Amino acid sequence: MSEHHASIRFAHSAGSFADKSFSRDHQWLFKGDQQLLASSAPAFNGNPNAVDPEDAFTASLASCHMLTLLALAAVKGFEVASYSDDAIGTLDKNEQGRMSMVRVVLRPRIEFTGRQPTIEELHGLHERAHKACFIANSVTTAVSVEPQTD
Repeated sequence: MSEHHASIRFAHSAGSFADKSFSRDHQWLFKGDQQLLASSAPAFNGNPNAVDPEDAFTASLASCHMLTLLALAAVKGFEVASYSDDAIGTLDKNEQGRMSMVRVVLRPRIEFTGRQPTIEELHGLHERAHKACFIANSVTTAVSVEPQTD
C-alpha cells in the first residue's frame, strides 16, 4: 500500500459570489514544491490558461498507461525512444443523467529503438498496460486505446 498526497489552496481574489462571477483559480500543490495553477473548465467560468480537473483526469489516465507500458516494454526487451499521447476526455451525462467523464480515448504514438515490436506485440503491450494501470482500474469511465502510427 502507498499513500499519495495533493493539496489545494483557494483564496477569493476577484468577482462576486452573489452573481457567480468569482475567480475559480486555485493552486494544486504536490511534493517537491511543485505547484500548478488550476481552475474550473472554461465552460464552467474557469480560466482557460489553467489546468482543470477534467484535463487532469485525462492526463492522469494517459500518464498511468504510458508508465505501465514503459515498464512492460522494458520487461519484454523493447526500448522506447519516445512516447506521446494526445488523449481526449469527454465530459457528458452518464447513464444516471449526472455529469461525468464518460470516456477517455488514449492516442499513444511510440517510437522504439533496436528491436521493433510486431503489431501483435504492440497491441499486447497496450492491452496489458490498460489492464494493469492503477488509475484505469480505479474509474468507471470507458477508456479506449487507439495506437497512432505514422
